[in-house]
Amino acid sequence: MKLQLKRETGIPLYIQVQNLVKDLIKNGVWMPGSKIPTERSLAQQLHVSRNTISMAFHDLEHQGLLVCHQGRGTFVAESDEVVRLESRKERLLRIIDMAMEDATTLGFSIDDFMAITHVRAREKRDILSRVNIILIECNREQVEFFAKELAHSVGVIINPILIGDLETRPDKFRDIIRKADIVITTLFHLQSVKEIVGDLGTEIISIALSPLLDSIVHIARIPNDAHVGIFCLSNNFADKMIASLRSAGINHLQYSVFLGSAKKEVLLEQIDSVDYLITSPGRKQELKNHTRKEVVEFIYSPDQASTNLLRATLMELKEKNLKKWE
Repeated sequence: MKLQLKRETGIPLYIQVQNLVKDLIKNGVWMPGSKIPTERSLAQQLHVSRNTISMAFHDLEHQGLLVCHQGRGTFVAESDEVVRLESRKERLLRIIDMAMEDATTLGFSIDDFMAITHVRAREKRDILSRVNIILIECNREQVEFFAKELAHSVGVIINPILIGDLETRPDKFRDIIRKADIVITTLFHLQSVKEIVGDLGTEIISIALSPLLDSIVHIARIPNDAHVGIFCLSNNFADKMIASLRSAGINHLQYSVFLGSAKKEVLLEQIDSVDYLITSPGRKQELKNHTRKEVVEFIYSPDQASTNLLRATLMELKEKNLKKWE
């Protein structure tokens, strides 16, 4: 089977490699448990560098689709991991169907099943509402967005704290953190957070963040040497975003950074001075209200492994709390 990439699309090659591998797995060309071509072999087939393949394989391994065994090679993950390619809704429906079948086998009617699961879900929701979780991050753009994203993913309320506030007023926030069940931070800030709050006994979980693929793809398609405006609240976010784009192989753009909110007249001048606009989370609609130019919202999101780890930790915490409150 001939494998090829589409260089004219502007999509970074390592992302195209990831999508190609996912398609091969999803279509059954590469079966669960089967050994796949080496990085060197695939690089030769696709006419790309071995580093490009290595980067794609590394991300796919973190997503649970590939498994690397030193000295043996790289394999497609077993079927229970490959099932992640299916939609979450389809998986949930299958779980519900299996539970209903088990319930009817035990002598319960469908109405019984509906009533019992409704009560159980309400109980779980009430337990989760009592869980106190804090998220510590470095910039304003991301901390509130992360909190909302994680809250949506795991079904709990998460309270955000800026690491800058924590460092300048540790006494104020140490008491808040002491009362928390879990503290979440990024891998980059883990050591700093541990140094400040590590002796309080609160469990600290680190999560890995990566840019959303849609953001990378949109920016990769911007023409060479285009002048791009970055609209955000802090230099920290702008620097991190530009570094992420360069890591993805996007080096063909010129950037101007516009910090903070501005009066309408100033904002219009800033917009007119650039060809394309990239915004931190939450400002996309504000910019679109003032221009017809393309506006790309650049978003970092927790990877699936981090979300699963948090879910597992919450399940353990729920069981403890359930025993405590029963």
